Amino acid sequence: MKDITITDSIKYIGANDHDIDLFESQYVVPNGVSYNSYVILDEKVAVMDTIDKRRTDEWLDNLAEELNGKDVDYIVVSHLEPDHAASLQVLAEKYPEAKIVANAKTFNMIPQFFTFDLTDRKVEVKEGDTLSLGKHVLQFFMAPMVHWPEVMVEYEQTEKVLFSADGFGKFGALDVEESWACEARRYYFNICGKYGAQVQALLKKAATLDIQMICPLHGPILKENLGYYIGLYDTWSKYEPEDEGIVVAYGSIHGNTAEAAKKFASILEEKGAKKVVVADLSRDDMAEVIEDAFRYDKLVLAAATYDGGIFPCMEDFLHHLSAKNYQKRTVAFIENGSWAPMAAKKMKAIVDTYKNMNVVEPVVTIRSTMKEDTVKAMEELADHLLNA
Repeated sequence: MKDITITDSIKYIGANDHDIDLFESQYVVPNGVSYNSYVILDEKVAVMDTIDKRRTDEWLDNLAEELNGKDVDYIVVSHLEPDHAASLQVLAEKYPEAKIVANAKTFNMIPQFFTFDLTDRKVEVKEGDTLSLGKHVLQFFMAPMVHWPEVMVEYEQTEKVLFSADGFGKFGALDVEESWACEARRYYFNICGKYGAQVQALLKKAATLDIQMICPLHGPILKENLGYYIGLYDTWSKYEPEDEGIVVAYGSIHGNTAEAAKKFASILEEKGAKKVVVADLSRDDMAEVIEDAFRYDKLVLAAATYDGGIFPCMEDFLHHLSAKNYQKRTVAFIENGSWAPMAAKKMKAIVDTYKNMNVVEPVVTIRSTMKEDTVKAMEELADHLLNA
């Protein structure tokens, strides 16, 4: 990782993982993921978080190379989730004189994961506390539920670096060239999306700091145009649409609802829709559809009736949206049913639990396959949706 430069005194010691298939055993990561860890070299040496056990040996080698024979004085634990803290015991045992720096909630949780003795090793910090390493001074800010209750971030006052824990992270290894926003957005809404209010609280704290660099626990170090990244986080955590566009998400059994959804998308485009995204909930990456639903301002739900309810992939999608606190969007419904269409009624019952939603009528009901009257109904719905 020699090509990753932070400052002369702050070194990157993390690792890429291209072997992982699913992040958190649920999110597809085609370009892998990075586990970021840092070391600050000063009169006192501080390791800023550890790493997933999948890359412990590589990480220890990176640390040893940067230490060049020095000892570790402090181990700072920002977030105890195993992709960041699984190597904590290994490091604590390798450097038995090192103090563990964490907040009260973290210290309460450490024994749930590890067995090493914390006696005489705890440096417990709270909001606003500082820790001097010599020239460098760390200041601690609590960030509960971004996205675990014990999370905190650290601001290094001298070089003006924010160690942001999972904040400003993204999927993708650091040796892959790709747009930041797409995989950062998918990461944010699926990992932190439920906790917009808590992210807003952290952004308010960050606004009081002169931040020149952001070092997250996943993804690239952010050094330039920080207003862009912070601005996106502000939009995302307020649940505001980022772009004008319509997501047409469908769940289809035998292909007839799929055909209708694609026809509706073409009608929207013919009528001048700026952006239309079509998603097959049976086959497309659920996390990416969640990302698009939050990115754009309008959503069309098209589903077959199944066992008197909603086709399962659509029901799963709606519950995912609920879990991530989906809100402030305009939604329309298309349903299919051969003898007793119920999907729209059931979908609307779930959507009605979301906050600040605008439901557009009429509901389009398909009886098995599209007919001329169905297309006319979809054209009417498209007009209402585009004008909503």
